[in-house]
Amino acid sequence: MTKKIFIAGSGGIGEAAALLLREWAETETEIFLGDISAENLRKAKEFVVCNSQKTSSVETVLMTPGEASEAMKTAFAACDCLLDCSPGAEAPRMARFAVDFKMHYANLTEYVAETDEIVALAKDAETGFVLQTGLAPGFINVLAMSLYRKFVAQFENETVERIGMKVGALTAHAHQPHFYGFTWSPIGVATEYVKPSRVIRDFEIRQIPALSDREKIVIGNRSFEADLTSGGAADLPDYFRHRAKSLDYKTLRHIGHYGWVEGVIERIASEENILNKYEHEELPAKILTEFLRQIPAVEDDFVLVHASVDGFDAQGTRRMLEKAFFVEPLEINNQRLRAIQTTTAAPLLESAMMLLSNEYKGVILQSQIEPEKFLRGNFVSRIYQTAEFLPL
Repeated sequence: MTKKIFIAGSGGIGEAAALLLREWAETETEIFLGDISAENLRKAKEFVVCNSQKTSSVETVLMTPGEASEAMKTAFAACDCLLDCSPGAEAPRMARFAVDFKMHYANLTEYVAETDEIVALAKDAETGFVLQTGLAPGFINVLAMSLYRKFVAQFENETVERIGMKVGALTAHAHQPHFYGFTWSPIGVATEYVKPSRVIRDFEIRQIPALSDREKIVIGNRSFEADLTSGGAADLPDYFRHRAKSLDYKTLRHIGHYGWVEGVIERIASEENILNKYEHEELPAKILTEFLRQIPAVEDDFVLVHASVDGFDAQGTRRMLEKAFFVEPLEINNQRLRAIQTTTAAPLLESAMMLLSNEYKGVILQSQIEPEKFLRGNFVSRIYQTAEFLPL
């Protein structure tokens, strides 16, 4: 039976999701692309169908703010699933459409308040709602859950010392003073650097400042730095409270980047007389202005993912399980997809396939996903498993 999927938002992730879905889906699919910009829709549809041998339909729907237009209602009524690639603030509105039109729903947002709103909205829904899928939050959390299950099975201990999750969307080349280039949303980067990070310390959930626990790590014979940022842990702090002594999510960067960022933040806070930079609502926008002035946007990217579980086995010997992936850009039909696009879109599509089995209803958080089945799925395995062995 043909499945009809509505993708809300035709930016970089939305168009990547549509392309991968059309080319790789194992069942017949029809795609509805929705956006508030007619020009974005035109470009996204051209990107998806260009040079393709597939014949499945790709329809476009011009979306409106507020209530659904008649065109939106017609599309929603026809669709089985809504994949939300719109800005995070729009997530509750998109989820409401999914509830009203009895569609399954999956989103990418790391926003906590919006996620809580959707949890309340969809807890009794007859369709399934996978929240915070994507790369981080998303794939990294499922990978951590997989390693934890393997640790328990292999070493016969359900309590661990540390669970670490690290992800970096990085440029292939990095220049001083910032050692960085934008490969995804600049406002997302600025925000995650100042919003608090939700972690576990001494078996309890804490909120601690971003960029307050830096470390260096060697992955695949290459050195990086990592520090706390907001959002990437999803619901794992809740699941691992009293199971893990320490748990956190950190963003990987080229060495030297975080020192430059701290200098920018401190200078802006001083100039603007900001006393508490972690609670000042206007600080991300001010940081963003400075970032955009100095940091270029680049297409030549890679994504680095690393997860680890560290603890003691039943005999008291310290053990660690870890896994890393290095993902580079992908070309399909002579169309280039950046690494950040594929690594984010693939878990979203895997969630859609999970939902379209009609075995799930209500809210599904990252800790509740069956990790091994998810990691073996058609979309995730194609993007990640071939990238498991890092280059030296």
